[in-house]
Amino acid sequence: MYDSILVPTDGSEGTAVALEHALDIAKTRGATVHALSVVDRRIRLAAGDEQREAVANSLHDRAIEAADAVAEAARDADVQATTAVRKGVPYRCILDYADEHDVDLVVMGTHGRTGRDKLASLGSVTERVVQNTNRPVLVVSI
Repeated sequence: MYDSILVPTDGSEGTAVALEHALDIAKTRGATVHALSVVDRRIRLAAGDEQREAVANSLHDRAIEAADAVAEAARDADVQATTAVRKGVPYRCILDYADEHDVDLVVMGTHGRTGRDKLASLGSVTERVVQNTNRPVLVVSI
């Protein structure tokens, strides 16, 4: 039933808690974990002209680190993993990735980033994913 599990990650504590659940399911089912981190283009666009490139590079680096951390945790748990980084609006990228890779389950936390990053994301990514997909979504309360 669950051959592929998508774990969207922003590197937050919420992802870490959700990942525990995803890895348990993946290990039990022999599933592959897909670690997806999205560089939110809206944050880059909100930066001043002279800061845009630095902001974009920083966001991209953090996205790679977040996806790699999920994949490393999966490998440590003896679970096959793959990573991806996308640029765009997070919930849309998550939905597109899930469709493109025909994932069986999406596992997300109720909360991601906090402070400025959360304000910049303009709403709940998890809520939007749940509302706009027909795939099963496991939402882990953080």
